Amino acid sequence: MPPIFQNSLFTFENRDAIDEAFDDRLNSFIYSRGKNPTVRMVEEKLAALAGGEKAQLFPSGMAAISAAMLHCLRAGDHVVTIKNMYGPANNFLVSYLQPKFDISITFVEGKEVSEFKNAIQHNTRLIYLESPSSAVFSLQDLEKVAALARSKGIMTVCDNTWATPIFQKPLAMGVDLEMHSCSKYIGGHSDVVSGVLIGKTEIIDSIAVREYEWLGAKMAPFEAWLLLRSLRSLPVRMERHQKSGLHIAAFLAQHPAIAKVRYPGLPDFEQKELAEQQMTGYTALMGFQLKTNDLNKIKAFVNALKLFKIGVSWGGHESLIYAPAISYLKELSPEQFDALGISLGDMRISVGLEHVEDLQADLAQALEAV
Repeated sequence: MPPIFQNSLFTFENRDAIDEAFDDRLNSFIYSRGKNPTVRMVEEKLAALAGGEKAQLFPSGMAAISAAMLHCLRAGDHVVTIKNMYGPANNFLVSYLQPKFDISITFVEGKEVSEFKNAIQHNTRLIYLESPSSAVFSLQDLEKVAALARSKGIMTVCDNTWATPIFQKPLAMGVDLEMHSCSKYIGGHSDVVSGVLIGKTEIIDSIAVREYEWLGAKMAPFEAWLLLRSLRSLPVRMERHQKSGLHIAAFLAQHPAIAKVRYPGLPDFEQKELAEQQMTGYTALMGFQLKTNDLNKIKAFVNALKLFKIGVSWGGHESLIYAPAISYLKELSPEQFDALGISLGDMRISVGLEHVEDLQADLAQALEAV
């Protein structure tokens, strides 16, 4: 087992040694706000897994997202992104970057490449993607959008948290930066909060000095060590998540109390051809819409669940349920919420590693309330 280098600093044999280290700060261990051996081990593994040249770990997924946006944007720039992006990422763009740095934003549904093409302006510097997207799990054609952006000199960032590097590789499709909330499947045990950016060495080195080190977004050695543990079981866990996710999605799709299931792994998923084209498998986070907007019935369903625990986040060993409307109604304007295309009856579940028949039975008994 690799040790945890809990060092805040590293000492040197002589003056020449520390002088040489400062000449190569991006690859030297001087102070753990910069580089740390435990953190670097995980970064190297994640880069290899995603097919990237280099990776930079962050203390949260939002730290990675904000670093990517700050790296790509300058005051007065324009961003094209999807309507159903992760809520806090949306807030960072709309409530922070837009008023402070005069960043303009165009939101598109993102299912057609033409939407991105038509949204590009003379000052567009970033196309931010999330495939599958939050809440509705819609896809973007990563290869075609990346090619469009590259032809215009625009950077692309893709949140690949849902699919993981096991089932989707955006960098191989031309995306500049791949982002993961490592708190989800990569961590897998609901005991670490972290994020990562993966891409070419030149981009990652620039982010490492500026948005990572200058803004103090230090990744702790112990959390990195927990991720190192998690990576050993990632392929096996994802196989189980996929098998159980497909089973539960099929069960929900035929249940009379369910109006709609949002899951790329279902045969009738409207973007099935694209899903099979750019993903090699499916995970176990999905959405479904109850056939009611009666808040009392919705609460009765959620409260009746025994194995599915109520909580935010996802991707851990435990099964969770959450109603996206709870946070979105608090985080977004009424207009932004309406644009998401979800309702009070929309639920999001993360199917964990428990026995799938037990999970199905739990959902079945709770759906009796609807």
